[in-house]
Amino acid sequence: MSPTTVANDLTVGDLGAALKAGLADFRAHSQYGLFFAGVYVAAGVFLYYALLTRDELAWLVPATAGFPLLAPFVAVGLYEVSRRREAGIPMSWGAILGAMRGRGDEQILSMGVIVFVAFAFWLMVAHGIFAIFLGESGIGSDPLAVFATLPGIAMLVVGSIVGGLMALAFYAITVASLPMLVDQDVDFISAIIVSLAAVRSNKRVLLLWAVLIAVLLFVAMIPLFLGLLVALPVLGHATWHLYRRVACSQSA
Repeated sequence: MSPTTVANDLTVGDLGAALKAGLADFRAHSQYGLFFAGVYVAAGVFLYYALLTRDELAWLVPATAGFPLLAPFVAVGLYEVSRRREAGIPMSWGAILGAMRGRGDEQILSMGVIVFVAFAFWLMVAHGIFAIFLGESGIGSDPLAVFATLPGIAMLVVGSIVGGLMALAFYAITVASLPMLVDQDVDFISAIIVSLAAVRSNKRVLLLWAVLIAVLLFVAMIPLFLGLLVALPVLGHATWHLYRRVACSQSA
């Protein structure tokens, strides 16, 4: 395996270039982006109606807040599309879907386990925060009205801080590691180390990228998750190009 060097000179202009390249990838092969985003949107809509029918709509807030944790794993197929387009390799559904399995060494699967464990852990933390602030009063007959009360506002503030810190930590270990696992024959621990090094070496720009992802995904989820049909593929492809800018394999 060739050593991987991490750039330490990312600029805001690189984010714009990555978004432009991501949009170009989506427009060139939109069927793949719409498919992966469609699965994500369908899951969100199903979650909404499941909570609605159970009269537990208040839980949509923490569940939706944790949804971006799953986005990097959903984007694995998008990374493969960008990789193939960049290298001039023909596209096929079998190859794109097969990227989810990784290179046969279960490294991407291991990262997938981490992704879903992180999402489940966030839901448990969210339940704990709810119990601390609203355990005695409950959510009442109007589940969304709870967020207008003082305990509800306090719960949102604390939940946002805790959730934000968790999301930032998760972002740091996945922003470069998952595209790297698609691109190179490397174990997931080494990929995580490279991802952390990339964030450490480019704090300002990659933190801005994290904020941009969070804002765009949040806005895209407002119209019943439908905005994700465009936002998720473009951001996924863009993350690939940002990875290629920040981490590259060098022949010895």
